Amino acid sequence: MSRTRVKICGLTREEDVDAAVGAGADAIGLVFYPPSPRFVSIERAKQLSRRVPPFVSIVGLFVNPESADVRAVLDAVPIHLLQFHGDEDDGFCRQFGRPYLKAVRMRPGVDLIHYEASFGSAQALLVDAFVEGFGGGGQTFDWSLIPSGLTRPLVLSGGLSPANVEEAIRQVRPAAVDVSSGVEAAKGIKDARRIAEFIAGVRNADG
Repeated sequence: MSRTRVKICGLTREEDVDAAVGAGADAIGLVFYPPSPRFVSIERAKQLSRRVPPFVSIVGLFVNPESADVRAVLDAVPIHLLQFHGDEDDGFCRQFGRPYLKAVRMRPGVDLIHYEASFGSAQALLVDAFVEGFGGGGQTFDWSLIPSGLTRPLVLSGGLSPANVEEAIRQVRPAAVDVSSGVEAAKGIKDARRIAEFIAGVRNADG
C-alpha cells in the first residue's frame, strides 16, 4: 500500500512550520481567506514559506477569491498547489496553470461521482465536513458517504485528530489527509506534540 501523505493546514507561525516539517509533513497549508482566524497576508506567507525546505509542498487555500487575488499570491509566494474551498468551477480553478485541489463539503445527497466529473482538471478532490463557513470547523462527517469508483485521488479532511486519524485511514484509504484544528492549541496556533502524534497515527495506519 502506498504511503498516506499528510498536510498540516492553517499555519501562521514560524515555529508551527518548523514543527510540521520536523514531524515529517509532506505539505503545509497557508490560508488566504480573510475571514479565517488562520488567514495570513502575502507578506506573512512569504516569511513562513522561507522556512519550508525542498520537497515539502506549500499549498495556498482560497475561498471564492477574485482571480487577481490568486495571481497576486502566486506572484509573491512559492505556492506549489492551489486549494479551492468555495463555489469555484473547473474553469476558474484551472486558469492559473497550477495543480489544484477542489474541496467538497460532504453531507447526505452530495454526489461525489458527479462532482469529480465536473472538475476534470483537478489534481484531487478534498472531502470535508459540511459546516457553516468554510473549513477549520473540527467536524467529522460520515465517511461511508464516500462512494467507491472514484478515479481521482482523495484527500480526507474534516475533524481529523490524533485520536481518529488511524481509523479514518483504515476505513477510507485516502491518498492524503489534511488537518488543521485537530492539531491546534488555539485557532491558528498549532501544538507541536499533537502534530507529531497525528503523523505518528498516519504512519501506524499505513503500517
